[in-house]
Amino acid sequence: MIIDGTNLILGRVASYSAKQALLGHKVDIVNCENLVISGRKKAILNDIKDTFARGEFIKGPFPSRRADRYVRRTIRGMLPYNQFKGKSAFKRVMCYRGVPDKFKDQKIETIDKFNISKIKSLKYINLKRVQKFLGA
Repeated sequence: MIIDGTNLILGRVASYSAKQALLGHKVDIVNCENLVISGRKKAILNDIKDTFARGEFIKGPFPSRRADRYVRRTIRGMLPYNQFKGKSAFKRVMCYRGVPDKFKDQKIETIDKFNISKIKSLKYINLKRVQKFLGA
């Protein structure tokens, strides 16, 4: 299953792909930089800033600044990754920036019910902007 992440909500895509991976399906998410995070912009950026301020610069933790790894980490949080079934499901999930050449010929589906246009609120931020905020 190949999912196009353009204008889709990150949390909903992450939970859907985690469930599909637990069921045994291979999930590939393309255009991860075009996903959106719903909520107030300042609150989202402050939460991300707090995550990066945690720990020390030598010891870590070292969260990723790249959009594809950020999405994959979000999906990992929705899996029981300390158990065998969670680890094997996490290996079946891959995220990509843009559309790789190996997926150009294949059918890429978008999930309309996860689209940001379905939400009445205008409070959201694009993952590209978060990436720029982080300095990636």
